[in-house]
Amino acid sequence: MPKETTKSTRRRAADKAEKAPKAKGKKDPKAPKRALSAYMFFSQDWRERIKAENPDAGFGEIGKLLGAKWKELDESEKKPYIEQAARDKTRAEQEKTEYDGKKVDSGSGDDDDE
Repeated sequence: MPKETTKSTRRRAADKAEKAPKAKGKKDPKAPKRALSAYMFFSQDWRERIKAENPDAGFGEIGKLLGAKWKELDESEKKPYIEQAARDKTRAEQEKTEYDGKKVDSGSGDDDDE
């Protein structure tokens, strides 16, 4: 007994085939990098230690171990990473405003000749 949804399935497949995939815009290589979180600074600091303690661990397992270690830290132990993240956030915001300012200045052109 054939399925009743065969026609609608074909129709949906045809509709999808007709739509052209949208091309993503190119990312500006000069764009500023995003700020890292406190956990990411912790992860960069501890990854080598965790790898040394667990040489057989794969990438995913190291991530799990890092996450467990981060959860067991108290606020005083997390504080240096949180401060580092706050400094990086201000850096990223400053770079973004400078980048946006340059982008607006270069994009305006010379339309004042009229």
